[in-house]
Amino acid sequence: MARQIISTPKAPAAIGPYSQAVKAGNQVFLSGQIGLDPATMEMVDGIEAQSRQVFANLKAVAEAAGGSLADAVKLTIYLTDLSNFGVVNEIMKSCFVEPFPARATVGVRELPRGALVEADLVLVVD
Repeated sequence: MARQIISTPKAPAAIGPYSQAVKAGNQVFLSGQIGLDPATMEMVDGIEAQSRQVFANLKAVAEAAGGSLADAVKLTIYLTDLSNFGVVNEIMKSCFVEPFPARATVGVRELPRGALVEADLVLVVD
């Protein structure tokens, strides 16, 4: 099965040796996104702003792959402070529609560039 690399300037450029997303068949695997503003490559400030930027970045990559957040089947969220779980949940609810994707939330010690939240996503597209 051929792989197709997905890239868009509407999401932050990769900050390491990886692709923004890879499409294989009807599945799209989105790399983790942190709260970087794609225009400036600077981190937005605070958990709420970072969470919104993370989901905006994921949305941009999903759209570049020919899909949307509604095509999400699996979401993984990484938090440096699990007390932010509720804030991220509320923001997620404003970005996704039911039925929500399967999800895991993982507490981690730290994330790249001092991010407070990161998320990756798997889509199934037609």
